[in-house]
Amino acid sequence: MSLGKNKYCLDTNVLIEAWQKYYSPKFCPDYWDILNELGSKGIIFIPEAVNEEIIRTEDELSAWLKKSTIPIYSITESVQKCLQNIFAKDPLHKNLVDNIKSRSLADPWVIAHALNESAIVVTKENKETALNTKRIKIPNVCDNMGVRWINDFDFVSELNIKFSCKLI
Repeated sequence: MSLGKNKYCLDTNVLIEAWQKYYSPKFCPDYWDILNELGSKGIIFIPEAVNEEIIRTEDELSAWLKKSTIPIYSITESVQKCLQNIFAKDPLHKNLVDNIKSRSLADPWVIAHALNESAIVVTKENKETALNTKRIKIPNVCDNMGVRWINDFDFVSELNIKFSCKLI
């Protein structure tokens, strides 16, 4: 694993999709051990809004997260100012949250915390490119705010994380 000076802010979907799909701890426990190691070293963190989205469902991921060593960053005055700057920069940024369905509530906080920490956002979201949509995604707002973003596969590659497989 290659560790640089970068700090990474994880979006909710990075943990949920990895747990449910391609890095399930049933066949890839190393991934979750590595996340704990990265958390202990202060390389990754999650905003408290991400933590709340995950632990509100009592499941195995929730139980794992409660025991993990990934730091949970609280909302501070400087994070609130970053959030205000995000919404002030472009009126479309308010579409980051789906208030009707109460979805994506953590999304603006992920970007605000990344701004505050000069961190890279790690998300499963893709940039919205349709010109006629009112939807906006984390990558769109990150680009508008000058925040670097990557998906979790790029994250694994960037940190040079290697997994080993064995037959049990």
